[in-house]
Amino acid sequence: MGKISQGILGGFSGKVGNVIGGNWKGIDYMRVRPASVANPQTEGQVEQRSRFSTVLQFLQPLNGFLKVGFRNYAVKMTQFNSAMSYNIKNAIIGVYPDYVIDFENALISRGGLSGALNPTVNSPAAGQVEFNWVDNSTDVNTKPTDKAMVLVYNPAKKESVYLTDGATRSTESQTLTVPNLYSGDTVYAFIAFISEDGKEISNSKYVGEVVVANPTP
Repeated sequence: MGKISQGILGGFSGKVGNVIGGNWKGIDYMRVRPASVANPQTEGQVEQRSRFSTVLQFLQPLNGFLKVGFRNYAVKMTQFNSAMSYNIKNAIIGVYPDYVIDFENALISRGGLSGALNPTVNSPAAGQVEFNWVDNSTDVNTKPTDKAMVLVYNPAKKESVYLTDGATRSTESQTLTVPNLYSGDTVYAFIAFISEDGKEISNSKYVGEVVVANPTP
């Protein structure tokens, strides 16, 4: 029940219907209580949770890489949360409930450094995934000493394997060792670059998918 303290024209404290009255630093105020949500499972909320879950499943195995790749965008949040925020907004395609990750638009590294030029990926032998690119270290905002950051994501195993201090940009190649258990699995490959001092990072690029080679009989 509300109480009127200074007559009918004065302020009141307490609750009258859905109106709450009070006094703060000598100032009378009134506010309306927010309407209760009868059903929190609205269509929009369910769809948003589904988008969140899709990105979470993708990024959780990549957390170690994200700590480097999103370090420059972790402002008042963790690197992982920054990556979640970006990819929920930019890397989801499909219609509920069939959301999937759009790898072409997904980022697992983000920054202003120039990225890889014409990257390719293959698996020359069991336990190996090879990245190749064109040396663009003469371009603006690049150096031959920039280091490759490479990652393969194995959705079947819900794992990733990566390097954040790989070969230099001028080397044009980096072989990533993956478990023998990956043989025959389809993995998804990403590449980025980081400056030698670790301060500048490029956006990642989705290189493509590759089937990891089986052991030679």
